[in-house]
Order: sequence, then structure tokens, then C-alpha cells
Amino acid sequence: MSSLKFIAISGTTDVTENLYIYEYGNDMIIVDCGVGFPEAEMYGIDLVIPDFGYIRKNAHKLRGLIVTHAHEDHLGAIPFLLKEVRTPIYATKLVAGFLEDKFAEHKIRDVKVNVFDPQRDTLTLGVFKVTPFRVSHSVPDGVGYAIDTPEGRVFHIPDYKFDWTPVDGKPFDIAKVAMLASKGTLMVASDCLGATTPGYTESEMEIENQIERIAKDATGRIFFTTISSNISRMQQALNVAKGLGRKVSFIGRSVETKAEIARNVGYLNYPGDLVVAGRKAARLSKNKVMYIISGSYGQPGSALYRVAHAEHKFLSADPGDTVIFSADPAPPGSKANVDAVVDRLIEIGANVHYYDMQEDLHVSGHGSQEDILTLFALIKPKYFIPIGGTIRHMRAYKDLAVRMGAKQNSVFELKPGEIVEFKGSQARKTGKVDVRDVLVDGLGIGDVGNVVLRDRQKLAQEGAAIILIQVDKKNQRLLNDPQVISRGFVFEKKEKGFLIGAGKLLGAEIRKKKRVDKRVARNVTIDFLEKYFYKETGRRPMVLPVIVEA
Repeated sequence: MSSLKFIAISGTTDVTENLYIYEYGNDMIIVDCGVGFPEAEMYGIDLVIPDFGYIRKNAHKLRGLIVTHAHEDHLGAIPFLLKEVRTPIYATKLVAGFLEDKFAEHKIRDVKVNVFDPQRDTLTLGVFKVTPFRVSHSVPDGVGYAIDTPEGRVFHIPDYKFDWTPVDGKPFDIAKVAMLASKGTLMVASDCLGATTPGYTESEMEIENQIERIAKDATGRIFFTTISSNISRMQQALNVAKGLGRKVSFIGRSVETKAEIARNVGYLNYPGDLVVAGRKAARLSKNKVMYIISGSYGQPGSALYRVAHAEHKFLSADPGDTVIFSADPAPPGSKANVDAVVDRLIEIGANVHYYDMQEDLHVSGHGSQEDILTLFALIKPKYFIPIGGTIRHMRAYKDLAVRMGAKQNSVFELKPGEIVEFKGSQARKTGKVDVRDVLVDGLGIGDVGNVVLRDRQKLAQEGAAIILIQVDKKNQRLLNDPQVISRGFVFEKKEKGFLIGAGKLLGAEIRKKKRVDKRVARNVTIDFLEKYFYKETGRRPMVLPVIVEA
């Protein structure tokens, strides 16, 4: 007999990389497929994506991928999945627009996103009947799903809050959810990121007043930055600029592209003469322009980074200009980059308003404790699965569920790959899918593992010593003392005597061998110099022998 399986491929112990599977018999659907962001020690890594191994193995069961909203940690890995497995994709208008732009960027053709209206449409995907409903989040056009399965109705609701005055005017569809939940709920898988935060999460609408307060006092240019998918925040900046008689220019590819997509599908509204091209805006009086600019995470090479470092083609930040950061530095390692940009802008003489100033320029898109309790009361599920947070958020979520009367064993805190199985209104953990983080480095996908990362970390921290060795191939002997070249290990000019001495000592060590070939020279070099360098300097550079046979 078949049972319903919920598989958390990733997205439970980390805030990112959301990918969840519902499987029953020969039918399987995926909810979301997002990227993760590299930790500081992941040198050279661009993105982290989920492990698609289980999906590849069961591709014949796959009936579709449904997407909840337009953030990268929920949709950014879809192009990588499509390069391995093709499947129908279902999303709202704004999400579909963002995805189609991604597909063009990745040169993925012949993939159509099926657009649904969450107010009236339902989806039939194998044995699963999926009913979407609107939720409030920091990006518009987000949804949750009620999924009818042979074992009962489940709700999947990542990244939500109860915002009754959202910027797009479309609040959480609480009436539809109440109606859907009235027939009973087997399980809810829902956002736990705000489970440690008391109260309700504030409305996005409050931010517009703060932006206006700062902008009113600005006498120079205004640079406004937020994450490029935060269309609601862009709309608020546009509203403020219009009210103050300033023209607006979008700067940075990601901001320009997403703003155009959002306007085309009706989620960004402004009169045609409000927005002008960047070069035209640069010629306007400083007090007559606002730039909505990419780079809120301080990304090197982003438009705001280049402005701060006087590297932009036609824009610069001058003393008296105002810079507004309306985003928290959320991805791992991003705060150091943002701090550096903020410091540079302050040094220039700009008036910088950023996350540390407590000016309410950012509110979370995630429900706090009272939002979570409200959802539990609304849906009344038998079982609970926290998603989209970390270990501590899952435990706080469990505590909230127990406070509402749930049994301790009705809340499943899942590690990546773990499976919960539902059969006859009962649920239990039944195993684990083998998963790993897949690292994206440039054009390479999954070809960088722990060994490569350890090497990169060692190079970054200790440097490298390159050893040039000449071997007489015929007589199998060393021709002369090896030459030691330092890269990031010691200052070569100052320590030239030390490096020459190391080469002489290494040469004497190699000559102790009766026969010297490439293998012997390599092994002796690494073994001897690793110990010698540590003894003399306390450092362990990467020793890289380069052996030439003459």
C-alpha cells in the first residue's frame, strides 16, 4: 500500500536552498527549488544548490514543480534543475516573469512557465490536487498551497506574514485558507524563521513614511538600494520620489530587469514620465533625482559598489548626497561587504542611512510568534513541519505548536534529506535520502568539493611555496638545488636567503636517495618542506613541486 512522503531535500536547517518533495506511489511534485549562498570559507564559490540526485532517480514520477514566490532561495536553482530534468512549472505572473528572464540568461529554451491565478485556479498533478492562495511577504504575488493527497489535505506555506496593509493591496487570503482548512488538515509545513521573535511582524507600509522623512531632508542626489526582487520596496521609493518631484532612474542590471518585468505584469505602477534613463538623470539637478540602484548587499562589482569606489561609468556619490539602504545584510558573508561600502560612502561625505541606525527602513517578510500562532489557530493541523529556518528556529516553532496544544511527537524537526511518511492519519520519520550541498563555481557545477575548498582555504590563509626541481631522467639524479618561490607565504625579497637556504636543504635531502625520479622528488619535497616550513615559521603553506625531467 502506498503512503504520502514528505521529503525535505534542503531548506530546514538553513534559511536558503528551499526544496521539498511530496510523493505518493508513482506521483511526485516539487515545491520550490532555491539557491543557497556561500559561507565566507567557501573561497571562489558563487552559489550553493540542492542535491537533485533523488529527483533524477525518480524523474519518471515527477508531475510538476510549483513555486511559491520570487526570492532566489526559492526559485534560483530551477535553471540548474532543468539542465538535468525537465518538468512542468507552475507559478504566479510575477514569478513566471522572473523565471523566464533566468531561463534566457541560462540559455534554456522550450520551457514554458504555466501561470495560474491564485484566486480561482486549481492544479491537478497526478494524484495531487493543488489549490494556491495569496500570502503576504516582502515580495508581491507570493502564494501558499493547500495540497489534497490520498492521505488528506496538507498546507505548504513558506515565507509569510499577516500584513493587512501590504504595498500591493493584496493581503493574506485568510478567508480562503479558513475555508480550505474547514474540512480538516493533516499537516502544515510552514515558515519558522520568525519563531524566536515576539509579537506580530510589522507591515511593509510603515517603511514608506520613513523613506519620505529621510528624502524630504535630502538636498543632493538620493541613492535608494534594496534587493532587486523587492518590488514592493521599489514601489514605495517611486511613490516618495513622485511626491517630492524627483525623477527616478533604475541603475544596475538586476534592478532594471526586475522593475521592467514587474511593471509589465502590473506589480510596479508609476507614470511614464517619472522614470528616466540613467545618463539623462545624471544631467538633472542633484535635488531632482532619485536612483534606485542595485548593490544592497555590497556585492563587489554591483552598481552601488562601483559608485562608492568612483568606478561607475557616469555616476558618482558626492558630499551631501543621501544613500538609503532598505535591506538587512542577510546572506552569509554579506555584512562585511555592506559595511565596507557604507564606510566608503561615509568617507566620501554622503549621508548614509543603513541597518545599524534603527530607522525602521526594513521589516521582515517572515511572520513572528503571533503570526505563527495565528496560522496554527486558523489551520488546526494534526502534524507540523517547520521549514525555512535553522535548528533554533525549528525548536522555537515546536514550542509554539506545543503551546497551542500539539503533542511533542506531532512536530517533525527535519535534517536535510529526512522523510516523514503519512499513512492512515499517522505520521513518522521513516528514513533519509542521501543529499549534499552542490557547489557552483563559474561554469562548474558540483565539481568543487571539500578537498578543493580545503586547498583554497589553505592558499588563502597560508599561501603557497612553488618548488622548481630539475631531474636528470637518464641518470636519475638531481641536477641542481631546487628553487623555492613564495606566493603569499613569505615576502620573497626580504626572505630571499631563507628561500635559497630551504632549496639547499631540500636538495641535500633529495640526494640521500639512491635514485631520483619524478615520484621520489615530489614525495620528498612535500614531506620535507611541510615540516621545515612549520618548524621555521609556524606556517603550513601549500607545497607545489614543479618537476622538469632533462
